[in-house]
Amino acid sequence: MHPVLIQGTSALSEFRLKQLTESLSTARSDLEDIRIKAESVYILQTNEPLNEASLNQSYRLLSAKTLFKQSDGFFVTPRKATCSPWSSKATDIFQNCGIQGIQRIEKGIYYTIHYAEDTSLLVSELGNEAKLLHDPMTEGIYTDLSDFFDAPEPTSFKTINLLENGIQALEKANIEWGLAMSQDEIQYLADAYSSIQRNPTDVELVMFSQVNSEHCRHKIFNADWIVDGKPSQQSLFQMIRNTYKLNPNGVCVAYSDNSGVLLGKSGDWWEVTQDDSKQYKNTNTRLDLLCKVETHNHPTAISPFPGAATGVGGEIRDEGATGIGGRSKAGLSAFMVSHLKIDSLKQGWETLDEPHPKRLASPLQIMLEAPIGGAAFGNEFGRPQLTGLFRTFEIEHSGNYRGYHKPIMAAGGMGNLKEEHVHKKPIPSKAKIIQIGGPAMKIGLGGGAASSIGAGSQSEELDFDSVQRDNPEMERRCQQVIDHCIALGTQNPILSIHDIGAGGLSNGLPELVEATGGRFHLRNIHNQDFSMSPMEIWCNEAQERYVLAISAEDEAIFSQICERERCPFAIVGEATDDHKLTLVDSHFENNPIDIDMSILLGKTPKMTRDCKRKTSDTSEINYSTISLQETINRLLRFPAIANKSFLVTIADRTITGTVSRDQMVGPWQTPLADVAVTATTMASYTGEAMAMGERTPIALLDAPASGRMAIGECLTNMAASHIGSLQSIKLSANWMVAAGEDGEDANLYDTVTAVGMELCPALGICIPVGKDSMSMRTTWNNAKNETIKQVSPLSLLITGFSTVEDVRKTLTPDFKQAHSTLLLFDLGEGKNRMGASSLAQCFNQVGDTPPDLDNPELFKQFFACIQSLIAKDLILSYHDRSDGGLYITVTEMAIAGRKGYDLKLDALLEDDASDLSIHETLFNEELGAVLEIESDRLSAIKSIIESFRLSGICHSVGKTTTNKNGRITHQSEIIYENTITELNRAWSELSFTMQSLRDNSDCAKEAYDLLLDETDTGIIIQPTFDPNQIPNISKNTQPKIAVFREQGINGQNEMAYAFHKAGFKSVDVHMTDLLEGRFQMNDFQALVACGGFSYGDVLGAGSGWAKCILYNASIKEQFERFFADSNTIALGVCNGCQMLSQLKSIIPGANPWPYFVRNKSEQFEARLSNISVLKSPSIFLQGMEDSLLPIPVAHGEGRTDFSKTGNLEQCSKDNLVGMRYIDCKAQPSEIYPINPNGSEQGNTCFTTPDGRVTIMMPHPERCFRSVQLSYGYNYFCGENGPWMRLFENARSVFQ
Repeated sequence: MHPVLIQGTSALSEFRLKQLTESLSTARSDLEDIRIKAESVYILQTNEPLNEASLNQSYRLLSAKTLFKQSDGFFVTPRKATCSPWSSKATDIFQNCGIQGIQRIEKGIYYTIHYAEDTSLLVSELGNEAKLLHDPMTEGIYTDLSDFFDAPEPTSFKTINLLENGIQALEKANIEWGLAMSQDEIQYLADAYSSIQRNPTDVELVMFSQVNSEHCRHKIFNADWIVDGKPSQQSLFQMIRNTYKLNPNGVCVAYSDNSGVLLGKSGDWWEVTQDDSKQYKNTNTRLDLLCKVETHNHPTAISPFPGAATGVGGEIRDEGATGIGGRSKAGLSAFMVSHLKIDSLKQGWETLDEPHPKRLASPLQIMLEAPIGGAAFGNEFGRPQLTGLFRTFEIEHSGNYRGYHKPIMAAGGMGNLKEEHVHKKPIPSKAKIIQIGGPAMKIGLGGGAASSIGAGSQSEELDFDSVQRDNPEMERRCQQVIDHCIALGTQNPILSIHDIGAGGLSNGLPELVEATGGRFHLRNIHNQDFSMSPMEIWCNEAQERYVLAISAEDEAIFSQICERERCPFAIVGEATDDHKLTLVDSHFENNPIDIDMSILLGKTPKMTRDCKRKTSDTSEINYSTISLQETINRLLRFPAIANKSFLVTIADRTITGTVSRDQMVGPWQTPLADVAVTATTMASYTGEAMAMGERTPIALLDAPASGRMAIGECLTNMAASHIGSLQSIKLSANWMVAAGEDGEDANLYDTVTAVGMELCPALGICIPVGKDSMSMRTTWNNAKNETIKQVSPLSLLITGFSTVEDVRKTLTPDFKQAHSTLLLFDLGEGKNRMGASSLAQCFNQVGDTPPDLDNPELFKQFFACIQSLIAKDLILSYHDRSDGGLYITVTEMAIAGRKGYDLKLDALLEDDASDLSIHETLFNEELGAVLEIESDRLSAIKSIIESFRLSGICHSVGKTTTNKNGRITHQSEIIYENTITELNRAWSELSFTMQSLRDNSDCAKEAYDLLLDETDTGIIIQPTFDPNQIPNISKNTQPKIAVFREQGINGQNEMAYAFHKAGFKSVDVHMTDLLEGRFQMNDFQALVACGGFSYGDVLGAGSGWAKCILYNASIKEQFERFFADSNTIALGVCNGCQMLSQLKSIIPGANPWPYFVRNKSEQFEARLSNISVLKSPSIFLQGMEDSLLPIPVAHGEGRTDFSKTGNLEQCSKDNLVGMRYIDCKAQPSEIYPINPNGSEQGNTCFTTPDGRVTIMMPHPERCFRSVQLSYGYNYFCGENGPWMRLFENARSVFQ
C-alpha cells in the first residue's frame, strides 16, 4: 500500500530557519530574496486503509490535524528502504498505545524554497547546496514517497567462482567489495577453498575480511619487524605486554576481553531484587574497575554525528560485554581535526588553503556535529561524559602535508563489574546463542574493513555503505537486561557475552563460539529489511546489539527479563562441538556458510614490516616577528588551549549519582579539571579516576618523545586525585599512524619500544588495554586533478585509570584565595625545550628539540610528593603544565578562580634575561605543575618537598592577588599585564564562536557578554536549613515508593537510592509491570517519575510515556485513583516532570501547569545552576524556603510553555512555583546560561495546591550527598548534600 502522509508543524525554529536561509543565500548569491518553508511530514506504513479512530489517534499523538498535501517542494527523509532510530522509537509508541493498522512511522521535512518574486527552486537546481539541507550519508532528497517503504524480494547468497577462474576471482572481489585483504590473505583463502574443492560464498568472504581486518586482528602490532635491516626480537604487541609481565599487580583482565579489568574497591552494588517484589537492594561485593578507550575515526570523517555517536555507543557496549556483564559508569571523548578555518574567526596559524576533500566532512563540520553525536548518545543512554581533549593540527613539514583530515574521534570510559563476574565461562555444547537489541539493517556494511583503509582510498559508494546509525534508547534497554542478569549474582544466566560492533554478527558470533563451533539460523535474526541478502544480514553493523550464550534451562528467566524491558531478543543458534561454523537459511533452504572454524580464525600468513628510519627536518623557532602580546593573544585562542565549554555543556555530567569531579570547576563553572573522579558507590568515599594525555605534534620531531610526553601529561593530570601510589595507575594506549608512509612505521616501532620496554617499566606501570588505527592518511584529487595526500603525525593517546582512596581530596585548578603562594614543579629541570610547542604552532613553525620525560625517577618522586601533600590537605589548587606552558597554566587557574596573580620570573631567569629566554620560560611545555598553597604553610610544605629531594625543581613563582589582573614581572619590572576579564574573553572567543554557529546565537552572545560582568560572584550557596539535621521521621514504617520508568529512562538508580536513604522501600516499576498487571498503583503510597529519554523523546519530551498511560484505559484509571488519594505523594523529575505535566488532566489542581519545550539555546544543556526555593505548598520543599542552592540540570526540552496550556499568572498567584533560576544577586533570571532553558521568570518547579504532587526539571537526586556537588562541597561539613532534605521531607509525610 502507498504510505499515508500526515501534515506536521514547522520543522525548524525561527532561529534555525533564519540560519539556513542565510547559508543558502550566501551559497546561491545568484538568487535574490530566498524564502524557505520547512514543514514536518509523517510517513505511515499501513497494512490496510486506516480507520477513522486510528487516524484520529495518530493525529493526537503527532499533534497534527490533517493529511499532507504536496505542493512545489521536495522531501528530505531518511534514505528509502532504511529505518531511522526516530522511526524505531515512534513506532514503539504507536504500538504501545494500541493504535491499530500501523506497521511503521517515519519522519521527514518538506521544503518549499522560493526566490525573487515567486519562483520555485527545484531539486535539480540545488547542486552542491543540497548538503545544506541534508546529510547525504543518511538522508535522501525526494519528490515522490509512494515507494518509500517498498523493498525488493530477498536474494540468496552469491558464490565466487574460484575453482574455475582462480585467484583472480578473489582479487577482483577484494577490490570491488572493499574487503581490504592483503595478497597473502587472498592466497591463504585460495589455498583453503581449493583444498576443500568448494567455491567461497560472498557471506564467507565478507565475514573473513571483517574478522581478519587490521581493525579486528591488529596485524601490524602482531607482525614481525625489521628496522633499518635489523630484525626485532619482539612484536609491538609483545612489547606492550611486557609492561603487564613486569607489573601485573592490580590487573584482573588484560588483552583478553572487550575491556581491561582492574582490581577495584569493596562497596555496595545497588540493584533490583530479581523476584516479584522488584525492590532495590544493596549487595556488598568488590567492584572491579572496567577501562576501555576506542576510536571511531573513519565513520566520523564521512558522517560526523552518527560516526561519533556509534563510537560512544560501541565503547559503552564493550564495557557492558566484559566478563559476564558490566556497567559503564563514566565516559570521555576526544577529537583531533585539521584547522577549523572559521570564516568569522580567521587565525594566524591557518595559512594552508588546499581545498578539503569533498567526500569527507570538513574539520569545522566535524566539530559542530560530531561532539553533539557523541554527547547525545551518552545523554540518552545515561552515562556522564567527564573528560576529553581537543586539538587542531595542520602544517607543512619536511616536504609533507600533515594534519587530521582523517580525524581522531576517541570514545572511552570506565565502569564496574562484580568480582564474581570478571571472567567469562566456558560455553557447553547445545548452549543457546542469543542476540539482544536492535534488528539487522542495511547500514554499516564493511565498516571494520573500511576503518582499516585510508580516508579517500575506496569508492564513495563503499564509504556510503559503511555509515552506521545510533539508537541509544535501544542500548539502554539492553543494559537493563544485563543489569538484571548481574543482579542474579551467582545465578547470572550469562555464560559469555560479546557486543556487536565492527563486522556485525559475522565477527561477534564466531568470536563467541570460537572454542566449540556453532550452528546459526539466518532467519531467526531480527531483521528490519526482509530484502537484505544473507551477506547483508550477517555482516551489517547495525548498532545496539549483543550476542551471548546461556544454558537451555535459563531460557525462561532470560526471556522474562527481556520481555519486561521490551528488549528484542532471539535465539539465533546453538553451540556445537564440531568446530564448524554453519549458517542455515530456511527461506532458500541452503547454507550461506559451512566451513571449519580453522579456516575463518586460523593462522593467516603473518605480516612482516620492513622499514627504515627517516630523519626529520628541524630548525630553531624564528622569534624575530613574535612579540609577547601577540603570543598571548594567539595562544589564548588556540583550540588546544582555548575554553572548551562548547564541548562540555552539551554532555550530561551528573547522571548515575556517583560523579564527584567533572570538568567544571569553581563558582563560575570553568571547564579546567585535570582529572575525572567517580565514587565507587552512592555511599562510599573511595572511587575511581581517569585522565588523558597526548603530545602528537612532537612526533614530527621525535616520535618516542611524543609517547613519553603523552604518558607524562596523563600522569600529571591523574596526580590531582588522591590515588596514593603511582603504580595504582594503569594505562590505555591508543596508537594511530599512517602505516607504510616513509618513516612512520619506524616511528611507531621506536615509540612502542620507548613506552613498552623503557618508560613504563621504569615507572612501574602497565598498559593492560589499548587500540590501534593504522590508516591515518587522506588522499584526494584537487580541482587540477592532482593527487593530494595528507598524513597525520604518529598519534598516541594515553588514558590513565585508577582507584581513588578518597574522592573528597581531589584538587581543582581554580585559585581559592588571595595572597597565596604559587609553586612551580619543573620536571624539565630548566631545559625549556620549545620544539612542537603551541607557541611554535601558532606561528606556523615546528622548531627543533621538543620536551621529553628524561628522568623517570624524578617523575616518581614528584608524583609521590604531590600525593603526600594531598593526603595532608596542604594544596589549595593544582594544575598541570601542558599546552601553552607556565603562562597559560597560571592564567587558566586565575580565570577559573576570578582572582589576579603576580607571576614573578626571578627564580626562573637570569637577571639580564633576553626576550627569547622570557618566551621560553613562559611558554615551554615541559612536564610540571603549578600549586597554589597557603603562604603561612610554605615552610612546612617546603620541608615535605625537600624530603622527596625535589627542592631543585620546585620554584616559588608568585602570588595570587586581590585585584583582578594577571601580571608578569621580572626583577620588579612589569613585562605584561592584563585584566582577567580580557584574558577570559580572549580564551572564550572560540567557544563563543562555535556555539554561535551551532546553537542559538543570541544565547551564545548572552553567555559571552556575561564574562564582562566583574560583579558576578558565581554560584551562591545559602541554605536556610542544616542538611545534617534530619527531620522527625518515624522508623516504624517504610512506605513503598514506585520508582517509575518507561523504556529509555536512565535516572532510576540514583533516584531510588535517595528515597531509600530517606527511609522508603524503593521498588522498580516499569511501564510493562502495570500493563501486565504485575503491579497496581494502589500497591504504593508514593510515586516518582524519573529522568531520562522515554522513547528517545521522539514525539516530544515525555509525550510518548504520558500517552501510553492516557491511551490505556485501565492504566489511566489507576493513575486517576492514585492522584485523587490524599494519602499519596508524587514527584516528577526532568523527563518525569515533562511526562507528569502531560498527565495534568488527571492530577487534581495541576491544570495551571505548563508543558515543557525545546531549550531556548536549541541545545541539550548540562549545568550546575543556581536556584532559589520559593514558599509553596510542596511537601517536598517544606523548610527549604528562601534557600539559594546549586542543583544539576541536564535536559534539552526544559523551557516552560504556557502558550497552549496552563496559566502562569495563576501559578504565581497560588504559589504553585517551587523554584526559580537566579543570578548572582539572587534575582530570577532569563539570561543564558544562568537560566539554562529560557523559562519565563526562571520558573523550573511546579506543585499542586495541596503540595502532594511536584514536578521539576533540575535533578535533586544527583546531589543528595555533598560530595556529588561539582562546586560547593566545602560548604557542607557532613555527608548530606542540600537536596537530601527534599527526600527526607517526602518521608516525613508518612508517620
